[in-house]
Amino acid sequence: MKKLQYWNERMETLSRDELAAMQLKGLQWTVKHAWANSEFYHRRLSEANIEPGDIRDLDNIRDLPFLTKDDFRDQYPLNMLCMPRSSIREMHMSSGSTGAAIVMAYTEADLAQWAECMARCQIMAGLQPGDAIQVTPTFGLFNGGFGFYHGARRAGLFTIPTSSGNTARQIKLMRDFKVRGIGSVVSYATRIIEMLDEKGLDLPDLEIGIFGAETFSDEMRKRVETRLGIKAFDIYGMTETGGVGTTGMDCEARCGIHVWEDQYITEIVDPETGAPLPDGAVGEVVFTSLTREAIPVIRYRTRDLTRVVSRERCACGRTSLRIDRIEGRCDDMLIVKGVNFFPKQVEQALMEIPGVLPEYQIILENDHGVTDIRINVEAEEGVTGYMVEKKLKERLGFSPKGDIFKPGTLPRGEGKARRVFHVDKE
Repeated sequence: MKKLQYWNERMETLSRDELAAMQLKGLQWTVKHAWANSEFYHRRLSEANIEPGDIRDLDNIRDLPFLTKDDFRDQYPLNMLCMPRSSIREMHMSSGSTGAAIVMAYTEADLAQWAECMARCQIMAGLQPGDAIQVTPTFGLFNGGFGFYHGARRAGLFTIPTSSGNTARQIKLMRDFKVRGIGSVVSYATRIIEMLDEKGLDLPDLEIGIFGAETFSDEMRKRVETRLGIKAFDIYGMTETGGVGTTGMDCEARCGIHVWEDQYITEIVDPETGAPLPDGAVGEVVFTSLTREAIPVIRYRTRDLTRVVSRERCACGRTSLRIDRIEGRCDDMLIVKGVNFFPKQVEQALMEIPGVLPEYQIILENDHGVTDIRINVEAEEGVTGYMVEKKLKERLGFSPKGDIFKPGTLPRGEGKARRVFHVDKE
């Protein structure tokens, strides 16, 4: 059987002109659909003096109002629906840990669109029909497990739906079922590595890791790839756009995340003003869906920071726009001693130190309005606090406090890692 390079070669290799025509048609349909079927969208578009007939070319997208996370929260649970409730077949939602939960509903067509996007990602990573993929994200309200599952079904993969936890059994199943690929958060991959080391186990025959839901540095990727003997891919998507993989993934060329442009329009805007930014400039990524029925998004401000890398054909053959891997979130930026930085930059520096392990904590200590930072890391014997301090000073411009911990002593969970902690000192 011929090896698949694409899941949907036609859609993944459209010319720029073909993509533009498809995007305009999709944008016009989405605005008309939202206007006619959602009180929320009808009100929001009317307030901006926009009617469906006003969308004549792609530049008109800038006339449309932005959508934010607060809009989703304010319209909880289903007040943004653009389809009859009787047509809804599934829903997922965010944890709501920082406010009211974000809900995404799906019609049959929406589930098919999600599966299509995920199948493209899984084939782009090198998986082939019949290959076994182990799905470790939770199957529940969080979208990760179901996203991998829907895509694997569409792509004809053999799904091992383990969900999270019980790492020893996860490794056994990888071996028993000759699993070729794994879907996970990258911090769970590091937990698998720890278990292999603790038990003195041989590597399973994994070849491919598809990691989402967490930003991770190039150095972290190299460590996971080297230790597990895999090729690691960074998959992108969120509850608001329809779930994991809906907005794309990077390919083996390692030159940016391919956005599925027949499904979404991508903009990069100034996080403060909302003004459009030129290609290459770092800003906030904004997505507009072109085919989603239940809850389409129109100019959704993700708060994620990135830049357009290229609009040219990639070495992999795909023609979709590529954005850089996510640098961080606008609201994740840390400011300490007058220096602005992201947790990802701390990770990048730590992973460059031989002997430092992937588990670390960034602790922000608030002492009567003055913020200081402590960075605790796990490391092998021989790594000193001076080594860590020196590297972080080189990268961040100041010397944080911190301690070195023996391997396995910092707290960790089975799922998405928590890296930043806020502490008020008395």
